[in-house]
Amino acid sequence: MASFKERYEFASTQVVEELDTTLKSIRSEELEQLTEEILKADQVFFVGVGRVMLALQCVCKRLAHLGINAHYVGEITEPAIKKNDLLIVGSGSGGSLFPLGIAKKARAAVDCKIVHIGSNPNSEMKDIADFMVRIPVRTKYYLDDEIDSCQPMTSLFEQSLLLVGDILAKMIIEQKQLDMKALWQFHANLE
Repeated sequence: MASFKERYEFASTQVVEELDTTLKSIRSEELEQLTEEILKADQVFFVGVGRVMLALQCVCKRLAHLGINAHYVGEITEPAIKKNDLLIVGSGSGGSLFPLGIAKKARAAVDCKIVHIGSNPNSEMKDIADFMVRIPVRTKYYLDDEIDSCQPMTSLFEQSLLLVGDILAKMIIEQKQLDMKALWQFHANLE
């Protein structure tokens, strides 16, 4: 049997290669459209469940560091969503009950812009979202065109979601020519 170090290095290589394949498979036009919607929205809201929500909370926090008015659904200080806002729904399958319900409510209540970031293009979200950013990785449905993964369940989706958020944040910084040092003014300071 291989040593722990050898197994770790092999697993690390597999995971990084999966992420590289996945990030290169996302359509740049969809990411560009998402970036434009983020920048023109008055407020950006995020909704998801489980590990997807954790990844989205990281993206939400990073956008707040850029001076973008960002919130996740359910936070104690969540303001009202309005027509000029953006709701980003994270759900690999597109069928998770809570995110789907929130998207329906946002559509009916204020008809704001809604973007679905997920893997399944044929979910019920397709009839609610204005557009989709597809991360075409394995879901619980094991669709034929999904990128397979050696990782458990939907780890590859959640990791890719976080990295896409950080990559877009980097691109927004460059586009808006923000001073990286000045961004610390938006960072929590009661830590």
